[in-house]
Amino acid sequence: MVDAKKALVIVLISVAVLLLAGGATVVQACLPSERAALLEFRSKLNEPYIGVFKTWKGQDCCNGWYGVSCDPKSHRVSGITLRGVSEEPIFQRAKRKGFMTGTISPALCKLTHLSGVIITDWEGISGVIPNCITNLLAMRHLDLAGNKISGVIPANIGKLLKLSVLNLADNKISGGIPPSITRLTRLSHLDLRNNYISGVIPGGIGRLKMLSRVLLTGNRISGRIPESLTRIYRLADLELGMNRITGAIPASLGKMSVLATLDLHGNLLSGAIPGSLMTSSISYLNLRGNRLAGRIPNTFGPRSYFTVLDLSSNSLQGVIPASITTASFIGHIDVSHN
Repeated sequence: MVDAKKALVIVLISVAVLLLAGGATVVQACLPSERAALLEFRSKLNEPYIGVFKTWKGQDCCNGWYGVSCDPKSHRVSGITLRGVSEEPIFQRAKRKGFMTGTISPALCKLTHLSGVIITDWEGISGVIPNCITNLLAMRHLDLAGNKISGVIPANIGKLLKLSVLNLADNKISGGIPPSITRLTRLSHLDLRNNYISGVIPGGIGRLKMLSRVLLTGNRISGRIPESLTRIYRLADLELGMNRITGAIPASLGKMSVLATLDLHGNLLSGAIPGSLMTSSISYLNLRGNRLAGRIPNTFGPRSYFTVLDLSSNSLQGVIPASITTASFIGHIDVSHN
């Protein structure tokens, strides 16, 4: 009787071990529903040269699928990184950059644990940004630069409260900058360069205290430079060139402690150049091609350090100010066509 009980205990322990082992195997593989979502996403894209999707086979999308990353504990898909320009071996073997056509499928939104989506520099991906992407509340990094994506920035982009990087540069995006973007208080990098974006810069953009780069060059943005921008103390790069921005340059831009790049070229800015810009932390100052008038401020001093100082193609008058000789460094200066 005792031997029978011992045998039963051994059998039960063995069954429990097998169940646990089986359970671990299930957890270690990606969810079938997420594998299906990835395959649906892949079915809307065509990449003929590099072969980035050739590894997308087998049951476990967390293991060996190029560009797919998963959370090590939950094994939920957490990232998709597909770059059309890369130094990775798969590109070196192809000896060329990538080219991909198709659209970004809403199936992406079924991957509810995504924190990063980087699909860049494929040049041929078109269509729109799926609106449902604003339901991916874990999203921290959204980079779709260097494609042919059209349509508008989703109006509810402000739902992505964890977002730190939003890069949609070099596409064909139109419409305005959604007001809800001012809710993204963790955003540090905003790049919307070279699109067809119109309207004004939201006045509440100054709420985004973590912003270090605001890059909006090459759009159709109008209105004035919001004063609230000058209250973002981390802002290092502000590029608003080649737009339709009007009004005066806020003097408070010259009082920002870490602003190093200020590019406002090719707009419709008027009034005088604020003297504060000449003794600020700015080292790259491009005001070329505006409607600025008056004299070049005679406010240079030992703090003035410019790798580039471009004031050309405005309506400035008078002489070069004497204080310019006190600047610590000026690498390139252009005051032509005034």
